[in-house]
Amino acid sequence: MKNLQFSPLSRALALALPLCLAACSKAPETAAAAPTTPATPASASAQAHAGIDWVKPDGASLDAIFAKAKADNKPVFLYWGAVWCPPCNQIKATVFNRPDFIAKSKAFVPVYLDGDTPGAQKLGTQFKVRGYPTTILFKPDGTELTRLPGEVDAVQYMQLLAQGLSSTQPIKETLAQALAKDAGAAPTLTMDAWRMLAYYSWETDESQLVPKKELAATLLQLAQKCPATYADTAARLMLKAAALSAEEKAAGLDTAAALAAVQSVVKDPVRARANADMLSYYAKDIVKVVTPKGSPERNALVADWNAALEKLVVDATLSKGDQLGAAQAKVDLTAIDGPADPKQPRDATLLTLVRDTAAAMDKSITDKYERQSVIPNAAHLLSDVGLLDESDAMLKAELPKAVSPYYHMLVLSSNAKKRGDTAGALDWAEKAYAGSIGPATRMQW
Repeated sequence: MKNLQFSPLSRALALALPLCLAACSKAPETAAAAPTTPATPASASAQAHAGIDWVKPDGASLDAIFAKAKADNKPVFLYWGAVWCPPCNQIKATVFNRPDFIAKSKAFVPVYLDGDTPGAQKLGTQFKVRGYPTTILFKPDGTELTRLPGEVDAVQYMQLLAQGLSSTQPIKETLAQALAKDAGAAPTLTMDAWRMLAYYSWETDESQLVPKKELAATLLQLAQKCPATYADTAARLMLKAAALSAEEKAAGLDTAAALAAVQSVVKDPVRARANADMLSYYAKDIVKVVTPKGSPERNALVADWNAALEKLVVDATLSKGDQLGAAQAKVDLTAIDGPADPKQPRDATLLTLVRDTAAAMDKSITDKYERQSVIPNAAHLLSDVGLLDESDAMLKAELPKAVSPYYHMLVLSSNAKKRGDTAGALDWAEKAYAGSIGPATRMQW
């Protein structure tokens, strides 16, 4: 699972946004051109996870919900998402349907906030949430405890949920303690406390704990201060620091130490599996920041990284979406030093991997929420290696059964633009806008 702001597909779809905006300006009066009528946010939510007593805010206030939680002495679990969002559907398909999550939900107040419902955007501003999905844990008195990462696998998510619910200290205080100049302060933190810092959803934090420009440096400090006895956690913190340094072009990263930490993960199957999200979603960023272009160190790291990814692609303990993410990372690494030459044929082994992986996803996934999460990304994977016709065929076949087909139409628009088919790109963008539902969704597209 990956937060939408940083997913490979969301980055690629940015190419289609100018076309979508052109379509939006036309404001078509009907959606006749759209092949299907997607489910409304309300109906899609109502069909899902009947075992969870979701509380859905009525208007732009959660005051009554928090008052009830305080009276009942229950923590609050706030989920912020959207019906069309692939990572949101991934959580629905892999976490919210789990019997242990449903059972645990009895111990907290589960709040379901769809970004397109009335008042949702005002609440999003109040709680500083922007990217879909975001999940926040609050104490019964309304104090924010932590934000859970949407990109980790379901088992890790459940572990972090349990640790978050058992915590009595907000993550803000934990961070202050970890960074304290007093040499004796940080070592008093428990292993779980350090783990919550390593897995905190910094990407959906909206700079609540640390200003964005200081985030990479802060994660680096945490990696350096993390006790040696928690080596696995320290390695993840260093991976995070490297990824953020790349994204924000931040200076100050000790590349030699970062490279050693990265190698300790990619060369260790257990650590690589535990950090599958980092290896899949930040491969190119991290490799670029810890090795010089064209260097022997980069070539060696890419080879080791690819070896780790090959195991993740076929790891049955991962969700289909996470396996697909590993395949996407292999494709991303082929362009580590620049985009592939479109005139040169793609590596046959890579093409076979992409085709086989995409086909396996399409054939094996039956859950509609998981399909909404995986199929657009599988189609993007195909288009990323130049298999545009196969990508289109997968998307068009999915339209009649998709939870939110307008998202698939946006990928079709992107594919058309890659071909140089401006008219086709505009046509699919207009269909996507016409079929989209919800004020926030339409404003975004």
